[in-house]
Amino acid sequence: MTLYFIGLGLNNEKDITVKGLEIIKKCDIIYLETYTSILQCNIKDLEKSYKKKIIPANRDLIEKKAEETILKDSKDKEVVFLVIGDPMCATTHTDLLLRAKKLGINTKIVNNASIISAIGITGLEVYKFGKIASIPFENENVKAPYEVIQNNLKNNLHTLLLLDLRPDEKRFLKIKDALDYLIKQGMPENQLCIGCARIGSDNPKIKKGKAKELTKEDFGSPPYCLVVPANLHFIEEEALEQWK
Repeated sequence: MTLYFIGLGLNNEKDITVKGLEIIKKCDIIYLETYTSILQCNIKDLEKSYKKKIIPANRDLIEKKAEETILKDSKDKEVVFLVIGDPMCATTHTDLLLRAKKLGINTKIVNNASIISAIGITGLEVYKFGKIASIPFENENVKAPYEVIQNNLKNNLHTLLLLDLRPDEKRFLKIKDALDYLIKQGMPENQLCIGCARIGSDNPKIKKGKAKELTKEDFGSPPYCLVVPANLHFIEEEALEQWK
């Protein structure tokens, strides 16, 4: 039997690939990872579209109880593990894949769009991005995200910052709070930044501006991310003008 890691893309139930949908139709059990991001639809929308029951899988289930659930089921059934975005962009998913392989479970991956590639909608050249960082909710004594920005800027690389979220609690770190944290860490208030919400959806919000200015911007509903660009190519400069 096989454990399939299938990416859902970034928007809703329609973003699944044809290959992924064909696998879902023939599988026995479907799990949906629910803690690294959110779609612009809910589980019921997925179930209605795919005509399958979907089991939500939070961090605790995947990291601590997979042997009793996902991996156990995969030993004698066709099992799908759905992931928002691309299935292999999170460390916990790689860990699950390796655990499955150690148990002799056959695995297959079906890729899809992720924020790492979709951020190109801003007009910034994707190959000019450096190390990605995440900004957590509890960040008072956290230095790493701003250090990543500084190191990337030294190498003339853009920085993609992923903002913390806890969908089960309906908590999402807002762009304003992320910028307040970075300014407190020492980032200049006039640093050019790009705030992004709902990238990959039908109604994304993208706004460029100085860090302090963007703290006053309403980005609407999540998920959110933030970009700190390095030196811009003239094409990038022109592309960013659409978001001023």
